[in-house]
Amino acid sequence: MSFSVAAEAYARFMGRFSEPLAVPFADYLELEPGLRALDVGCGPGALTAVLAARLGGGSVSAVDPSEPFVAAVRERLPGVDARHGVAEELPWPDDAFDRAAAQLVVHFMADPVAGLAEMARVTRPGGTVAATVWDFVGGTAPLTVFWRAALSVDPDAPGEARLAGTGPGQLDELLGRAGLVDVTSTMLTISVDFASFEQWWEPFTLGVGPAGAYLAAQPDDRRDTIRDACARLLPAGSFTLSAGAWAARGQVL
Repeated sequence: MSFSVAAEAYARFMGRFSEPLAVPFADYLELEPGLRALDVGCGPGALTAVLAARLGGGSVSAVDPSEPFVAAVRERLPGVDARHGVAEELPWPDDAFDRAAAQLVVHFMADPVAGLAEMARVTRPGGTVAATVWDFVGGTAPLTVFWRAALSVDPDAPGEARLAGTGPGQLDELLGRAGLVDVTSTMLTISVDFASFEQWWEPFTLGVGPAGAYLAAQPDDRRDTIRDACARLLPAGSFTLSAGAWAARGQVL
């Protein structure tokens, strides 16, 4: 799935969650000086920026199917090799990296197993391929409140729990099917503070991702009803939202 929205819109919608998540995910990659890392499905660069800060921009590459996102990474991180492309056909040779990571993208790949296998192809033997996806199945994803409200109004709302990698053990299975060995997994958690419900809600109106696209397709009265349903599920005034993401990693033979 390609996000055909401006990089700024994506950053306002998902960046508030993906940027905090990038820190523990980078820790999970066990980075060391001198390693080369690839960020697959980099978006506007939440994880890319953390990788570049820890390894140096010249040791980091990134790829995304959205040209505006690639342009945003090039502007933000000029030392990074950022390219336009898809996970299933990565534009790098075999064994080019020590780490290949996909943050919040496996569930949007056209073929998750093929995408992860490509990540393994461009990673050297003994290197690590890792991925993380929000815990939609367990209900701890940052968008869970939105989809719970939407389903209460519209039982046919798609949600995102049906997507690959969103439940326990799913990323492990996908990595195994892609040929990775010694696969392990864990749950990464973050917390995000909001000054008001409006601060939380407004980015949903930008049309980003499945949630934004679904909301944009609804008539005005239904959008208002979903908004009210969300407000009933969240505290009045300021609040902190905790969220969980499944993370899994495996080694390349």
